Amino acid sequence: TMEGHSIVSPQEIEWGPAPAVLPPGAQAAVLFGDPSKEGLFALRLKLPAGYRVPPHTHPVDEVLTVISGTFRMGMGETADQSKAPPLPAGSFFALPPGTAHYVSTKEETVIQISTNGPWGLTYINPKDDPRQKSH
Repeated sequence: TMEGHSIVSPQEIEWGPAPAVLPPGAQAAVLFGDPSKEGLFALRLKLPAGYRVPPHTHPVDEVLTVISGTFRMGMGETADQSKAPPLPAGSFFALPPGTAHYVSTKEETVIQISTNGPWGLTYINPKDDPRQKSH
């Protein structure tokens, strides 16, 4: 990182475990900023084939771009995969804070979230939170 600006080439992305609030299997790379703090950030998530995130909301705008693969997103508090249209690479969406939605993949998919933190995720059904399953 140079003073005043950031440049990250695809080869330089360092993938690590995704935040514990997400179901196991995803990988994450913070490209800019810190999702846990106030201010702008850019976070990439690599989701494996067959990945699902149950219905949830975010406390901040969800501003997302599909980098590769196909991302499926449905709206509402109940997951119905038949109502989750495929969003191919290059797709973009922005959801206001508190909008209930759910997501899935059929193939490995990389997405980028670029918004203001602090980012978080609240499941509609608290039992869906993977952090609850470890106790």
